[in-house]
Amino acid sequence: MTRHTIAVLGLTYPFRGGIAHYSTILVRELRRTYREVRFFALSRQYPAILFPGKTQYDDSKTPIVEEHEAIIDSINPLTWIRMAWRLKREAPDLVVIQWWNPFFGLAFGTIANLVTLISNIKICFICHNVLPHETTLFDKLLLKYAFCRVTYFIVHSEEDRANLLALRPDAVVQHNVHPTYAVFGDFERYEKDEAKRKLHLSLQKNVILFFGLIRQYKGLQYLIRAMPEVLRRIDCTLLIAGEFYDPKEEYLSLIAELGLEADTIVVDQYIHNEEVSLYFCSSDVVILPYVDATQSGIVQIAYGLGVPVITTRVGGLPEAVEDGKTGLLVEKESSEELAKAIIDYYTGGYEPKFRRAIEKKATQFGWDAELRNLASFLSETRKVEPRVL
Repeated sequence: MTRHTIAVLGLTYPFRGGIAHYSTILVRELRRTYREVRFFALSRQYPAILFPGKTQYDDSKTPIVEEHEAIIDSINPLTWIRMAWRLKREAPDLVVIQWWNPFFGLAFGTIANLVTLISNIKICFICHNVLPHETTLFDKLLLKYAFCRVTYFIVHSEEDRANLLALRPDAVVQHNVHPTYAVFGDFERYEKDEAKRKLHLSLQKNVILFFGLIRQYKGLQYLIRAMPEVLRRIDCTLLIAGEFYDPKEEYLSLIAELGLEADTIVVDQYIHNEEVSLYFCSSDVVILPYVDATQSGIVQIAYGLGVPVITTRVGGLPEAVEDGKTGLLVEKESSEELAKAIIDYYTGGYEPKFRRAIEKKATQFGWDAELRNLASFLSETRKVEPRVL
């Protein structure tokens, strides 16, 4: 155990989703190295009226959780001020704040700005997306407010590094690929046929998986349009598992229009932690036909469970997927290219080769790189003066 102390600010159970998982696993990994890691979480994420899904809360039977205090209210400034003064009193060597949406810019930005004004504590933002997928002027103002006095940043893609340095050319920025979500394999791993049986899938048909929230930028419509050509060559099922944030009827109408009902299964719900491995283990390949992305936790769930990926050349996805080694890359918004890649994947017999490569590269996608980057901030002696943007 090292002598340094760290405080992490972010999201965790009872809230659901990738950011909650990420923050919690990060704390778990840090606690293996540092003698004291305090975890301060949001007590409220979004006001109910602003949340687009069915629920913000995780009702998994096996939540991913670490000891924490849920004391930051996203819309209550008094909790932001109390958090800043508490950090000053406890004086950790580094404060690590999760950044995933400018909505939280006022809360986390106020905490960061106050801490830099009343102490010499180092602060780092881990940026899952520097900018949201649909950016407004107000988003950029919140971003500038939150980042204006912070020195240290971690990003998961070169695109995000460029976006950040365009705003803060003087920032100290480290880059590592989004770490693995191998934690889902800790619940239970399945042989492919066993997983298919549990999901009531045909043992005779191949399975192509699209996993995660359905939003416009995820490009599911291009995968659906690719399926008629795929089905002419490959006997397979398209398994779509995730809650719809877009109008579900648009996708169902497209499936019906193309005559794909018999070969498509839609599971319109948030997948519980203990069920995630079922979907990935039942599948031959995971498809991410994204139109826009900086990185994706879905890739790292797939890799954590040894499943190859076919995705688009957008954002940081080509940094995580080695074309022809751990998956295949195609151009975005091209159903034709996507269909060809899926057919090539099966006819070329790539699955066993890609699975072996993923297994060999398991350490590359671990949390060690991120922990090394955080450690570099602890030893950093440069002084970057806060500035107003």
